[in-house]
Amino acid sequence: MTVTAGGLIDLTGDRRRLRRERRVRTGFWIAGLSSLAISIAIVLSLLGNSIEFLNNTPLDKLWTADKWAPRVGKFDIATLFMGSLLVTGVAMLIAAPLGLGAAIYLAEYAKPRVRQIAKPILEVMAGIPSIVIGFFAIAWIGPNIVQNLFANADAFSLAAAGIGVGLLVTPIVASVSEDAMRAVPAALREASYGLGARRITTVTKIVMPAAVSGIVAAMILAASRAIGETMIVALAGGAFGEAAYTTKITDVGLTITSAMASLATGTDQVAGGGGSGAGQAFNSLFFLGLLLFGVTMLLNLVGDFFVGRIREKY
Repeated sequence: MTVTAGGLIDLTGDRRRLRRERRVRTGFWIAGLSSLAISIAIVLSLLGNSIEFLNNTPLDKLWTADKWAPRVGKFDIATLFMGSLLVTGVAMLIAAPLGLGAAIYLAEYAKPRVRQIAKPILEVMAGIPSIVIGFFAIAWIGPNIVQNLFANADAFSLAAAGIGVGLLVTPIVASVSEDAMRAVPAALREASYGLGARRITTVTKIVMPAAVSGIVAAMILAASRAIGETMIVALAGGAFGEAAYTTKITDVGLTITSAMASLATGTDQVAGGGGSGAGQAFNSLFFLGLLLFGVTMLLNLVGDFFVGRIREKY
């Protein structure tokens, strides 16, 4: 605190601290602007080849429910969307109950010592490389789970890929949901117990509704991760390069990401050489990338809107 020449107290604060705060604020502003610029650059890099792809491909050929075979000129987007939907659906059927159950246990039932050990392990599990889970899906999930549950099912299938992706995103659901439930004020729990409610009633009727915005955010985050997963589906999905349209999880298939991975294998088609058909296969990579970017952004926008509408403030 300093006194000015007129006898007034200067409340602006220390000038060196203010300069540091301005530098920090500027750094954060640059970081935020850089993120926006990178996103715009990604979209612009995809637009040129995507527009060329659409200009040279009849729109009625993009949704035929036939097959995705870009190297022979078949670009059925419905095949990839259905494959992505099936894999994501199976993954969420696995991740939602397992992840939410783990979150409830850690937040409401586990002793502090158990929570201190289990929570870091759970978060480390979220970092398991997807290719490891992909090999696990090939070696164990397909032969021991899918083929036992479904008659005449192949070890390589969308079901095996979906289960593998579900195991991958389960720690995300568990970790984010547990944080949301732990953030619910203890006073709400105490009021419920004071009225004679059991623990399970308190969890299902008080804690979970209070943490619903965080739980929904966890589900949306996991679904976005599942849609964008590549390696597990590329290994366990059973299709490489092309796939027929199917609505059965026991069939082999491709998702948007696995189709991009299987096409981008360094061949002359991907390099853009070898004629107009090869060029279209090359351009289809950019079109699929733009579609995936749009789907993920739309999912996040819907999630943000929904979470904002149901969020509870304490």
